[in-house]
Amino acid sequence: MSSAKQRTRAELRRKAARLPSSPGVYLMKNIKNEVIYVGKAKSLKNRVPQYFSSNASHGVKVQRMVENVDDFDYILTDSEFEALVLECSLIKQHYPKYNILLKDAKGYSYIRISRDGWPRITAELQRQDDGADYIGPFTSSSAVSNSVDEAAKIFRLPTCSKEFPRDFKKSRPCLNYFISQCSAPCAGKISEDDYRESIDEAIKFLRGGSAATVAEIQRQMSEASENLMFEKAAKLRDRLAAIKKINEKQKVFSASVREQDVFAVVSDGKKACLNVLRFFGGRLTESEFFIIDAPDSQDEARRELIRSYYAIRTRIPPRISADGGVEDRKLLEEWLSGVAGKRVSIVVPQRGEQARIVEMCRKNASEKLLQYSGKAGKSGKAAAALGELAEMLGISENLEYIEAYDISHTAGSNNVAGMVVFKDGVPFRRAYKRFSIKGFEGQDDYASMAEVIERRFGRYLEEKDTGEGFGKLPDLILVDGGHGQVNAVLPVLKSLGIKVPVFGMVKDNRHRTRAIAQSGGEIALTSKRQAFTLVSAIQEETHRFAVEYHRKRQKKSGLGTSLTTVKGIGEKRAKALLRHFKTVAAVKNASVDELCSAPGMTRPAAEAVYDYFHKEEKTRAD
Repeated sequence: MSSAKQRTRAELRRKAARLPSSPGVYLMKNIKNEVIYVGKAKSLKNRVPQYFSSNASHGVKVQRMVENVDDFDYILTDSEFEALVLECSLIKQHYPKYNILLKDAKGYSYIRISRDGWPRITAELQRQDDGADYIGPFTSSSAVSNSVDEAAKIFRLPTCSKEFPRDFKKSRPCLNYFISQCSAPCAGKISEDDYRESIDEAIKFLRGGSAATVAEIQRQMSEASENLMFEKAAKLRDRLAAIKKINEKQKVFSASVREQDVFAVVSDGKKACLNVLRFFGGRLTESEFFIIDAPDSQDEARRELIRSYYAIRTRIPPRISADGGVEDRKLLEEWLSGVAGKRVSIVVPQRGEQARIVEMCRKNASEKLLQYSGKAGKSGKAAAALGELAEMLGISENLEYIEAYDISHTAGSNNVAGMVVFKDGVPFRRAYKRFSIKGFEGQDDYASMAEVIERRFGRYLEEKDTGEGFGKLPDLILVDGGHGQVNAVLPVLKSLGIKVPVFGMVKDNRHRTRAIAQSGGEIALTSKRQAFTLVSAIQEETHRFAVEYHRKRQKKSGLGTSLTTVKGIGEKRAKALLRHFKTVAAVKNASVDELCSAPGMTRPAAEAVYDYFHKEEKTRAD
């Protein structure tokens, strides 16, 4: 940083220290006097100096903003709510570079009804001056297309390129006629009057929705039955069945919540995706997503995203569901209620069908982010779990590479450790490592964990130029155990100059994952279903790998015990024999000459081993 910039930072620090403790709005400006960020504060004196503190640990985006601040201004308000309202107004006015700004790239869509003798209903992106009737505009082109498709199927309207009456009876009906999705006017299967009636009913359906259409069709069907018009009643019955089938496909959640918007934010540490699912009349009508820079705080990001979203949308529903905490939720509810002219609530569903809707929104955000980042092959479910885990642990970096450790022994004997790696949320087995504890004898899980971490990251310092294997630094370290294990590891990493987040994986008394341990406490996992599933899988895999190695060592140790009782065979020769012959059974069946061929063996030692295993046979021969 240049000396001039340092002087500016010092001046800004002094200016910020003189701010009053009142609520208000602050405007960060660059050297051109352009507003680059607008924020609000309950206390300006407490909030603004944080940007210029030398000890502040800001995220990348805030750091970039602060580096470009040449001055700031502020406006006092009577309350924090007034500050929020003013903040929203100033953001709309200045479009600051470092605020979260959602750009509405959507055009408008229309439903077009032609006015010829055999009208057609189509979805169009532009309204033309062609004499046709138009319904709209609508903000979602996909919703318009889906609605037109539904109407065509229910009322058996043609969707081909044929023109009527020009193409009457020039060909046989297509497949749609035989699967009851077209009335085949091309083959003269429907009269012009009946066709127009179908068009009129379809328009009513598109204007009023399925509920009003169902009620009208039921009334007409009853009337037709009473008048003994059974053919017409049967046709109306088929329409009702078609509407029911369409509605079953669209029915994604309980009709108890008729209108709501659902927000989810997923970050990979560099970029983040906001997905919004919009429900109206109990049906999913629209899905939108926006890619933004990864935020420093998910709770703050949700507040900014919700505020920014309704700055470009006119319809505000009475209920907004989010996939996590929303900063200043009560203030935001009050502001949205004032804009909408009705009570608006923001909720974070924890269970049931609403929680599943939020989860669906989060998965959509994960998939969109993966497509944007070019990692579409990566599991969207895994990405969502990693995002949820990162948010829960307060980690802004992408958790692409996670290392987990567990210790295994039997009363301090055959003390070993296993290291497993999860890459992009799934096991990366070729990076697994095994450790034999060498620094001491006996049982001490804390010392064992400290030794393993010291050896592993000592190798990192030697091999970091390679960027592979031990030369790769993980994004997160998980150790099996509570804050005791975490506290045993942290000093080791600090002494090596390694800065990687460390957490413990805590089990309950039934050996099931219960929580995540920090150096000073625990974080419950129960409210984060995907993160819970991921951590459970990591803990289970780490335990399996460590225990598997321990049992292997224990088995070898047990097999070698009989060899070390032979005169002239110590632990070194016993291991050499097992390496050469693989099993004790093979050693037993070997001849003296074969035993001599093993590394480090002498003939007297070979004869001693042979005699040990064949002493019973020798006794019977004597």
